[in-house]
Amino acid sequence: MTREKLATASKALEQAATGAHERHRQRIEEQSDQIMQLAERDQDPDHGRLDRHMNTLRELHDETDDPDIERAYERIREYRRGVSGV
Repeated sequence: MTREKLATASKALEQAATGAHERHRQRIEEQSDQIMQLAERDQDPDHGRLDRHMNTLRELHDETDDPDIERAYERIREYRRGVSGV
């Protein structure tokens, strides 16, 4: 089962990686891959894991000011609101 908002976040990061400076590209691609894995696995991700990804995306956005990274962050934030237990 694919979690659509996480998959959308991953795709936004793929887009960000295509235009990213080399020093950021690998880190963005790693985030994209990890988030897609969360979207496709059977078990829902927990708040802590999502928060770590969100922190990384905030850092990347601060360094690059890329709107695709911001878009990915927002999709994860939206998804996280529906995750039970805080």
